[in-house]
Amino acid sequence: MSTDKKITLLGLGAMGTALARTWLAAGYELTVWNRTASRAEPLAAEGAAVAASAAEAVAASPVVVACLLDDASVGEALADAGLAGKDLVNITTGTPAQARARSDWATARGARYLDGGIMAVPPMIGVPEAGAYVFYSGSEALFEERRDALAVPAAARYVGGDAGSAALHDVALLSAMMGMFGGISHAFALMRGTGVPPKETAALLVEWLTAMAGYANGMAAQLESGDYTLGVTSNLAMMVEGNATLLRTAEEQGVSAELLTPYMGLMERLLADGRGAESAAGVVDLLRKG
Repeated sequence: MSTDKKITLLGLGAMGTALARTWLAAGYELTVWNRTASRAEPLAAEGAAVAASAAEAVAASPVVVACLLDDASVGEALADAGLAGKDLVNITTGTPAQARARSDWATARGARYLDGGIMAVPPMIGVPEAGAYVFYSGSEALFEERRDALAVPAAARYVGGDAGSAALHDVALLSAMMGMFGGISHAFALMRGTGVPPKETAALLVEWLTAMAGYANGMAAQLESGDYTLGVTSNLAMMVEGNATLLRTAEEQGVSAELLTPYMGLMERLLADGRGAESAAGVVDLLRKG
């Protein structure tokens, strides 16, 4: 088989196993390794070669994909592996600084390096209609040469030569998701015990949050222009006044407002600075200033 169809995968957790199955189904010659060897047994039955060590797995293929627990696990697994001439694609979750350091580490050992941030959960892998994709950053030459293989499990999006860029994109989107989860949790807490079925609240939340998602585009335009009054329909003064109703309602319902008050506090700081005619985009600047 051509080396273009040979891949080594390190790590067979839920995500790694999902990735492995998509490459096997696409006809790739896959070598796998996992610290707990028993996890490789189902994949061996499906055609994967199982290496006895990470070093042996690395030696088997020109492309090495790491999908491990954390950055320290990557260093430990590859400590004794020969990386010279290899293409190392690290899709282990980590920080931008860890990605940059790992890139320098791999380059010093003679490998080309790509870092990745997976925007999916395991059931989305290998299902094109699910919308899964992976951010990649680092060696553009590596990305272009291996794009077809990388795109088998999920769409591949290159976000620049800075090895930390994929991790930063990943964490930025996950951070927004966490904020959304917090708001959803608060909404369910308000409705809890009212007799309204949670599934009805969920339907309303999905409809409303989908409609509000375009807020990001408006904020982007304001941040790029520097004019935080651009296109404002509900200004900061109006929103802060409305916050009082949100807080009173939470108190009436016996619900803690602790998921809301940090953001509201930042809005109040902007209002106190005389910026009531603006949107809440100034919160971004407050966060950047620490």
